[in-house]
Amino acid sequence: MTISDRVLIAGAGPVGLVAAANLVRHGVPVTVLEGGPDLSTESRASTFHPPTLDMLADLGVVEPLIAQGLIAPKFQYRNRRDGLIAQFDFGAIADETRHPFRLQCEQSKLTRIIHDRLRADPNFEIAFSSPVRAVTQDRDSVTVTVERDGSSETQRYRWLIGADGARSDVRRSLGIEFDGFTWPDRYLVVSTPFDFYSAIPNLDPVSYLADPVRWHFLLQIPKLWRVMFRIAAEESDELALSPEFAQTLMAQVVPGIDSYEIAHTTLYRVHQRVAGAFRRGRAFLIGDAAHVNNPLGGMGMNGGIHDAINLTARLIEVWRGTRPETELDRFDLQRRLVTKEHVERQSIQNKRNLEAADNEFRDLLRRTAADPALTHDYLLKVSMIGSLRRAEQLG
Repeated sequence: MTISDRVLIAGAGPVGLVAAANLVRHGVPVTVLEGGPDLSTESRASTFHPPTLDMLADLGVVEPLIAQGLIAPKFQYRNRRDGLIAQFDFGAIADETRHPFRLQCEQSKLTRIIHDRLRADPNFEIAFSSPVRAVTQDRDSVTVTVERDGSSETQRYRWLIGADGARSDVRRSLGIEFDGFTWPDRYLVVSTPFDFYSAIPNLDPVSYLADPVRWHFLLQIPKLWRVMFRIAAEESDELALSPEFAQTLMAQVVPGIDSYEIAHTTLYRVHQRVAGAFRRGRAFLIGDAAHVNNPLGGMGMNGGIHDAINLTARLIEVWRGTRPETELDRFDLQRRLVTKEHVERQSIQNKRNLEAADNEFRDLLRRTAADPALTHDYLLKVSMIGSLRRAEQLG
């Protein structure tokens, strides 16, 4: 069986297509195999952090994404007793990034922008309804089993990038553990066109409300607000998904308003897991195939895009023969450790902060917001610039 020189990418989500875009931009041919019949229309992740926008600008796709999204230069924290606790402006790190703001835009917009940009390039090809189900490899190649039209076929490639999600068949076939845990509570996202600016003074597009029993946060995307609530372990899925329960939760957001137009609700379990390795031989894991975390702070998709850029920058040089294959070990070293040190740790802390019963978190936020140096350091951390710098330090 002939070995293809094209890099194979399993999965056409935002992470897989960013990897494809960076490879193609540097003349490396790519084949993307997507299990679904088309690009996903699910909203899912919708926050793009400043350094991620810088990366997307280098790929030439950030301007159309910004045109379809909503710029969020500020975010804030509140609680029920004190109201507004602290507000943070990404303008404080304008010296660190070309995009000192978060962009609120559904990930499905990015995948279509990239696909439309690449589709006519001879170095890019994509096949839908073609999931990668199994992987074997030897010293020179990776052999994948692809399910297509009810049957299986095998193909050989020099390199494989697994971007096929949290239930990754690539990861399973490679025998890589997905260590971590699942939170006992779940998250309910309620989407509504209600204008919260008219009801909550001094509101920002991203607003977290801390509460030890029922925290929530408001996230504005084009045409809708997403409101996320914690659902306790003892509250059943059936209860959580009932229209009456959603209205009861929403009634806690703005006193005096107890009836909302609800566009849709989504209930999901929340995991904190990191793969035991991000590289095994000629195969790699990026995005949700490599790590999953709770969505507070918007670090999941962004971390996956950072994986994609880190890996492909090295793979380009190896594919060209200008760097040895050992260069690829740095991807696993940097991205896996940074995921454990920063992304997992910070997302867990974000959840615990919102659930804190004492005033320690409130007072810390106030001190941070009042001190320009502390604000600068804090924004480097929550924007993920800090984690990228840490990766560079790892060699």
